[in-house]
Amino acid sequence: MTASPPAVRTRSALAGVAAGLVLVAVAELASLLFSASSAPFVAVGGAFVDLIPGALKDVVVALFGTADKLVLFLCIGVVYLALTAGIGLLGARRIGDAVLALTALGVLAAVVVMTRPENAPASMLPTLLGTAVGAPVLLLLLRRAARSSEDGTGRRDLLVAGAVAIGAVLLGAGARAVNAGRAAAEAAARRFTIPTPTAPAPGVPASAQVTLEGMPDVVTANTDFYRIDTALAVPRVDPSTWSLRVVGLVDQELTVSFEELLAEPAIETTVTLTCVSNEVGGDLAGNARWIGVPVRTLLARAGVQDGADMVLSRSVDGFTASTPLEALTDDRDAILAVAMNGEALPAEHGYPVRMVVPGLYGYVSATKWVEELRVTTFAQETAYWTTRGWSEKGPIKTASRIDVPRDGDRLEADDAGTVTLGGTAWAQHRGVEGVQVQVDDGPWQDATLATSISADTWVQWSLPWTGATPGEHTARVRASDATGEQADLDRGTARAGRRERLARGVLQRAVRLRRGADRPAGRGRARRAGRGRPPDPRRGARRPPPHPPRRGRGPRARRAGRTAPAGSRAAAAGAGGRSRRGGSRRPPPRQGRLRRRARAGTDRRGGRGARSWAR
Repeated sequence: MTASPPAVRTRSALAGVAAGLVLVAVAELASLLFSASSAPFVAVGGAFVDLIPGALKDVVVALFGTADKLVLFLCIGVVYLALTAGIGLLGARRIGDAVLALTALGVLAAVVVMTRPENAPASMLPTLLGTAVGAPVLLLLLRRAARSSEDGTGRRDLLVAGAVAIGAVLLGAGARAVNAGRAAAEAAARRFTIPTPTAPAPGVPASAQVTLEGMPDVVTANTDFYRIDTALAVPRVDPSTWSLRVVGLVDQELTVSFEELLAEPAIETTVTLTCVSNEVGGDLAGNARWIGVPVRTLLARAGVQDGADMVLSRSVDGFTASTPLEALTDDRDAILAVAMNGEALPAEHGYPVRMVVPGLYGYVSATKWVEELRVTTFAQETAYWTTRGWSEKGPIKTASRIDVPRDGDRLEADDAGTVTLGGTAWAQHRGVEGVQVQVDDGPWQDATLATSISADTWVQWSLPWTGATPGEHTARVRASDATGEQADLDRGTARAGRRERLARGVLQRAVRLRRGADRPAGRGRARRAGRGRPPDPRRGARRPPPHPPRRGRGPRARRAGRTAPAGSRAAAAGAGGRSRRGGSRRPPPRQGRLRRRARAGTDRRGGRGARSWAR
């Protein structure tokens, strides 16, 4: 039975709508990897709101109140469905023009996305990806609709187009719901009012910062603070729906909303956080001022039962950390932080709530996006990293590093031959007692410590190195904490199968000094380029080319004795190319580069920490 033209137009219009929905669904799904404003409907809606007169906005708000955004999206959806249906009708007569029209519509939406002030050029990618998927779908559905008029399969094609449309609606609605939750979380963060702490932290004295070029800030900015977690995509949590549960070995289980948490007395504290994966001399450490509610406040309300020795904190993404109960109930400032350096927690650092516990590595204490505290025991529960062989308690080890100079730096000594070295040391919740520096094989010298903010923060140090001479030198640093213990250069920390970091950080770093006319101009550059070096007689001569293949009787010998046709690529390579074995030699090693060695007791994988490398 041959379908009538009206039936063909109906199927074509439905094909256009289905392809348009596929475009939006794919774009919404891809926008989850970017900002919420990279979704095409959000960007187009924002542009429309910016264009309409203010009086019309007031009318819409007066008519629909807080549902004005929903009405806007519904209106945009109706217009979009009408446009895609019209594109489908165009495809009933000219399929190619319809595909071009849908592509142009998608590109136009991508341009609108890019023009939004909160978006970067990369925000166009979700809409362009949706266009790249929607256009072929439209082409396929229109061709099926055209063939159905000839073979009588119109009902089947109608069902196919309908199924595609329904699937696209479900996919797009799910992605839009996730995007909406993320947008709500971002908007709530902007409206967030930081609670006033009942116990403000002491101010950071100016003498806590070593005034030496190249030294890091004693308080790390939010944008510079290291981020190590297991989340592949940053969770976006809406604080209006967030809650924290305190369960397990407690007298009374608690469920606390974000508003109720903010109503609790908050404190402000300055704490240095450190990652257990930090290499000796690494930068996976940061110091910030935090505002939050002490964990012991909620644990006291819940009533911890006898026998409990651990709190298993859980993140919204499933990560867990095992924190000793003692560290959460003693006098240290273990808090549920809601603010960082005077701002709401950035999303990548745990908004709306994260844990901050001085003296413990982050993998057992600094749970971001925390939603549950389970009071339990180490014998009953294991955490994410504990099941992977890491220590279940994770106390931070004393460590130190050299920040100035950096590896391979060339330094200028002053007229007296003095170079100032500087760095950072930490021993959270114990405090740094002293720092010593050794240059080459000289004696260990006591460095000058800057003013310490508290025992829970790092401290900066400096050392004027007098009598510096031009050449390559090696500097080492070690720190001791308030307990009086100090690292031994030649002996690592004993441990029994636990993946703990080294007990004391020891860093060996080489620097090259140059002063005035002691270093000829251009010498280092020439050496780095491999020039100005006498030829090595062992490398000066080329090897002779390989012997021609010996002729034999077999096919391999016949193939080896053939000559490449004149003008071919093989003949050109044979005439002007180099032999793989003897036609080239390796360039001489690069000169003037520095050598550095890092040395430590034991690393977290259990071996000796000595290593060396050349740059």
